[in-house]
Amino acid sequence: MRIEPPLNQPLVSKPNDVPAELVRPVMVRAANMRPGRRVLPHSHAWCQLAYASEGVLAIYTNQGSWVVPPQRAVWIPHETEHEVYSPHGSKWRALHLDKEFSQGMPDSCCVISVSKLLREMLIHAAILPVEYDEQGADGRLMQVLMDQIRAAKTVPLHLPLPQDARLRRVTELLIHTPSDPRRLEDLACDAGASSRTLARLFSKELGMTFRQWRSQCRLMASLERLALGEPVTTVAIDLGYDSPSAFIAMFKRTLGKPPAAYFATQ
Repeated sequence: MRIEPPLNQPLVSKPNDVPAELVRPVMVRAANMRPGRRVLPHSHAWCQLAYASEGVLAIYTNQGSWVVPPQRAVWIPHETEHEVYSPHGSKWRALHLDKEFSQGMPDSCCVISVSKLLREMLIHAAILPVEYDEQGADGRLMQVLMDQIRAAKTVPLHLPLPQDARLRRVTELLIHTPSDPRRLEDLACDAGASSRTLARLFSKELGMTFRQWRSQCRLMASLERLALGEPVTTVAIDLGYDSPSAFIAMFKRTLGKPPAAYFATQ
């Protein structure tokens, strides 16, 4: 879900305190991102886990976008160009890991579930000295932290984006207005392609049908608002659902729990 920052917000090319290299296999940085803070596209020679203990984060790459509440984090492999945006402010935790850690991890960005244990470990690790004792208690903590990340389950919170210009016109329109109820046949007029062509492109480029992609788009749009405490009924109607129950059914079908339980049990 592309949540565009306000034009009057300053842009930052990259965090000022990013190290030139890692002095330990694992390093955690902590910062408070003010509302509207945006970090322009950049990459690292190491892997990264992007997490916010409070607030919502949006991560963008050329392949798609990920919007995550505090119960989730985004895994970013090394050398992956990415952009970070915090629409309403967040308590940011950036876990940097030596690229050797990527062995056995996904080779593309994904969302992982953050358990209560992993959350507390991420928060505590951020206060450790940069050059912590690898052979002592701090080093053992970092080893357990990495084990927890490897064991974390992935969550389907990815909205893939197309390369084809015709399909991109359709997806950008729906991202901007996820409540748009028009069928693919109606949207085809604005895209400059037939509905059959667009349907084939959805399957070929995004691995989804049009209906599946639109449902995912609406789900991603809902996460930020629900994480901020907006009523389910308001969010459901604003996103174009006929009833809150229809939205809740989609949410539970995709994420395994209804909204209230999803945000309350982690």
